[in-house]
Amino acid sequence: MAEPRRPHLFSRIAGLARGVRPRGAWWPPRLPGRERVVRNQDAEIARIQLRILTEALDKTGGVAVHEGKGRDDSYLYRPEQVLTLADEVGRVESFFRERTEQFAGEVRTIERIGNVRRLSLPARLDAQGVPETLDELDEALGEGVVRPDHVLYVTPGGSGKLCPADEPETCGVAAPVPGLNPDAGAGRGVKVSVVDTGWWEPAGSSSTTPWLKGVHGDAEHVDPAAIHPYAGHGTFVAGVVRCLAPGTEIEVEGIMPHGGACYESDIARELNEALSDPERPQLISISAGTYTRRNLGLLTFEALSRAFDLEEGEKAPLVVAAAGNDTSTRPFWPAAYPWVVGVGSLDSGGVVSSFSNVGPWVDVYAHGRDLVNAYPVGRYVCHEPPHRGEVRRFDGIARWSGTSFATPVVTGSLAAYMAAHDVHARRAHADLVAGGRHLHDPRAGDIVALGPPFV
Repeated sequence: MAEPRRPHLFSRIAGLARGVRPRGAWWPPRLPGRERVVRNQDAEIARIQLRILTEALDKTGGVAVHEGKGRDDSYLYRPEQVLTLADEVGRVESFFRERTEQFAGEVRTIERIGNVRRLSLPARLDAQGVPETLDELDEALGEGVVRPDHVLYVTPGGSGKLCPADEPETCGVAAPVPGLNPDAGAGRGVKVSVVDTGWWEPAGSSSTTPWLKGVHGDAEHVDPAAIHPYAGHGTFVAGVVRCLAPGTEIEVEGIMPHGGACYESDIARELNEALSDPERPQLISISAGTYTRRNLGLLTFEALSRAFDLEEGEKAPLVVAAAGNDTSTRPFWPAAYPWVVGVGSLDSGGVVSSFSNVGPWVDVYAHGRDLVNAYPVGRYVCHEPPHRGEVRRFDGIARWSGTSFATPVVTGSLAAYMAAHDVHARRAHADLVAGGRHLHDPRAGDIVALGPPFV
């Protein structure tokens, strides 16, 4: 059953600001000082989350939103910069040299990431932005030769929102959900990279979360007096993997330490380094993603796939990624790539979660609502309605929902199977899908469920 047609997320957010003068191409607009009536709570939450994202990236290039002419051409991107392949740079430079009446300045190469180049664009004399320049580059060089430096963000649960609807909740239980695998050696010998917000180190030595002992990664700094939005996301994800596969070696990459967001080039840089390491991970768990310009996908991920044979390499690392939480069928990247395991969320009863994206590009589904795992100790003030201003005090564990957390259920299941059967990641995925629980969902159709409580 197809989803009902409705305005896309970014269009709904933009609709809230009509009549308010924006900061040029920047988002969000400056809002009136008085408290306004919330007419669409989902859109209000999304606006708040997008503001947090914008503030997080403001010092490293900012964020712009392109609404597009249709619901499938809305995306977040880095202003004034683009991405292309190394052997296309010459053509891009020629394009701008031939159009000095439209542009002031020259193209500059800012960064080299494998075979991808991040470029700074000359200023347009007509005050248009990156989307208009990309349209002209498409016409001159071919569609998708040059693409935005998209913004990727973590994706806890929330229908029609960038991130959570239900912010992390306190819970009266100390046991994790899903529960701890009694086989302490499950996953031994398998290395997992969790690409996320970083690692809250106290979780590794806490008696509340003993299953996280030995996890390491980029430290996430959390003020216990004021836990910042999306803090602990990577630690929670690592905890879910460890519960299913206690013997795995886990490294948490801190790509999105504030605001739960990063540029496509940021995540590509870290992945390129990880994949170039002789002791590279067998599984890469990414609880983040984005919608892209014209649904063309992420240029950097395509370049990495070719460079490291991620699409067909039998022993290449397997990427597992969240399908997103916009209750949409629109492809969410990188989960939508055929060589990535895209993961949707199920409620405990086997129904696709109301927030989960669905579609033929979603490969498998796993339990993703009301999971319980590690979270920083401290005081958190809710910033979204209907709980805005509510103070929550956490003691090292929390309840959270989303495709973000269904993803490590699949990652942990894969790691445990790989170790138990001495097989590589792709074989483990094929075997688990063959032996998974086949369900029919009113919205998603025929699907395969992996991990507890379904298998």
